Amino acid sequence: MRFSFLLFSILFTINTYGQTTSLPKGFVYVKEVIPDVLEEMRYYSDNNFIGKPIEGYKSNRAILAEPAALALKRVQKELKKGGYCLKIFDAYRPQRAVNEFISWAKQPEDTLKKQLFYPEIPKDELFERGYISSRSGHSRGSTIDLSIIDANTGVEIDMGSPYDFFGSLSHHDTSLITPAQRENRLYLKSIMRKHGFVAYPQEWWHYTFKPEAFPETYFDFVVE
Repeated sequence: MRFSFLLFSILFTINTYGQTTSLPKGFVYVKEVIPDVLEEMRYYSDNNFIGKPIEGYKSNRAILAEPAALALKRVQKELKKGGYCLKIFDAYRPQRAVNEFISWAKQPEDTLKKQLFYPEIPKDELFERGYISSRSGHSRGSTIDLSIIDANTGVEIDMGSPYDFFGSLSHHDTSLITPAQRENRLYLKSIMRKHGFVAYPQEWWHYTFKPEAFPETYFDFVVE
């Protein structure tokens, strides 16, 4: 009886892609769905607008609700036909990470990364301008931040601004980028939209898969 219970427990933790996981039902590791995707989870590192690893990110692994991950797999398949590959900067985001953003925003003296990520915007206006939110769609599991790279060289395609650059330069309708950079953004946007992702007007990297699997739920499990 004890052996049967242990076997059941082990099998219960194996998801449909054959990997052990403690994710809530309905979530998957993106890498298990799209093995050749590149992950660079910025909030797991200090390369982000705060300048340190963020609460709730304990590994460099992207997580999504399963329908969003499967749609992203179709995006990757189409991109590869053109010689490109997806690069993910953020996916599911624990609510505790969002809470840390809120706490950071209330510390006006902490502007360590201002020149790199928000040089033209006062820190106390980041919320009202829509770059940071007290409730992030990322925490619902169907929103992702990404770009594309050359599949052969691994070099990021020039989108005209860095990831998480808060300012008009990152808006889809900006007039501050070159025709080639605009074309790159439109290329990514057209493929993402084709497969069910909706763009966020102020951030060229930010997309949400519709319909969302968990439209009213903000999760807080750790990325590990």
